[in-house]
Amino acid sequence: MMAHGTGLICRLAGIVAVVTLAGCGSAVHGAAPSRAQLAADLQGSPSPLAALHRQANQLLGGGASALRARLRALRGYPVVVTQWASWCAPCRAEFPYFQQLSAKLGRRVAFIGNDASDTTAAARDWLRRFPVSFPSYRDPGGQVALALSPYFALDTPVTYLYTRRGVQYSNVGPYTSEQALRRQIRADLGV
Repeated sequence: MMAHGTGLICRLAGIVAVVTLAGCGSAVHGAAPSRAQLAADLQGSPSPLAALHRQANQLLGGGASALRARLRALRGYPVVVTQWASWCAPCRAEFPYFQQLSAKLGRRVAFIGNDASDTTAAARDWLRRFPVSFPSYRDPGGQVALALSPYFALDTPVTYLYTRRGVQYSNVGPYTSEQALRRQIRADLGV
């Protein structure tokens, strides 16, 4: 497993994201594809991926055991897990990239969220503002984050890329563009 980032880098990325967001205004909100575009992009998804799409934008319970069961059900498919929190400025900066790529790649790649350390109300408000084509697991106690990685359990954002063999790549801190996230998915997942 390859890991990038430290707490200091994540904090610096957070500062950059706050500055970036201040200049972006409300442009961040327009990243979600329309319902019609999302339906067209995801039409014909294989059954395990279609099951994710049916839970789009939902907060799921069940903790680490539910996430492990989901990952087992997705064996054979590349998986992207994004660990986010509503209070995390770097998460806000990168979340539009997940909105777009989860629609574009959703027939071949599974996307899952982990809502770390939020109240249910804050997480639901976040998902109303940033709707995605995939579900997120609620993780107020950090158990899902610990199951993903004991090293990055307290960090946000964190992205995990899974192949059939397990975690191929972990990224701590925000992606700076949709293209950067896309390149990482292509390089490590071959999609």
